Amino acid sequence: MTALAAMPDETLAGRVKWTLHDYRTIVGQEFTHLLRQPSNFLWQLGFPIVMVLLFVYVFGSAMDVTGQGAGVDYVAYAMPGMFAMTMAFGFMNTAFAVADAKEKGFIDRVRSMPMASSAVVVGRNIADTLHAAVDLLVLFLIAIVIGWRSEGTFWETLGAFALLLWLRFALIWVGVWIGLLVKGIEQAGNLFALAFPFGMVSSVFTPPELMPGWLGAIAAWNPVSATATAIRELFGNPIAAGGSWPEQHALLAALLWPLVITAIFLPLGVSRFKNLSR
Repeated sequence: MTALAAMPDETLAGRVKWTLHDYRTIVGQEFTHLLRQPSNFLWQLGFPIVMVLLFVYVFGSAMDVTGQGAGVDYVAYAMPGMFAMTMAFGFMNTAFAVADAKEKGFIDRVRSMPMASSAVVVGRNIADTLHAAVDLLVLFLIAIVIGWRSEGTFWETLGAFALLLWLRFALIWVGVWIGLLVKGIEQAGNLFALAFPFGMVSSVFTPPELMPGWLGAIAAWNPVSATATAIRELFGNPIAAGGSWPEQHALLAALLWPLVITAIFLPLGVSRFKNLSR
């Protein structure tokens, strides 16, 4: 009696099941790689920690962001900005990891398998979002040690961290697209020149109204500024809000900006992955 080969489940439920399985495979691979090379995790946390020490303890005493004098409540103002900047800079790590996987042939091996075409980009996003949650936890503990506190309710504080992960989730798609677009890890490593002004020309460390007019306008409309201002409101920390629309409606802007970014770069990332060999 001839054994019949098992036929793939072509129902909608079957396709969804195997697509989720493919996502889980990619996420598992990413965390296995992280466990084998923990120095990558420590390196990614090193930069924000250095920035905390630099701005809070070196420059913070000269910053008057509340109008009550230099250094007053600066830790309370700067730490939410540091949370937001760390989430924003995360797209560089994503781009580098994707470029590295492509250069080493991992993506080609995955593409040769009967896996969902979205598995690499979506799995990468899930893994990096989970990684971002760990980053936030470590930064939160550091912030507590240096004296920062959330004055908001439990749910407001939880909502603030959800907004931070929402920003990171959206920017990961930018990193995936760039990582698939560049030729190799050397070009991906040069992204710091792009990410640094994106994170710094914002309300992370300085209110936009203290900047020159044209620069302040750019900073006010920066998605990082929207998230930083929104979480300051939720944390009950000092806010130096100006008169622009995103500053007056920071919570709405913090919800909309990542939605727009995702709507643009998620399809671009999936499309770029499908057309890698063309």
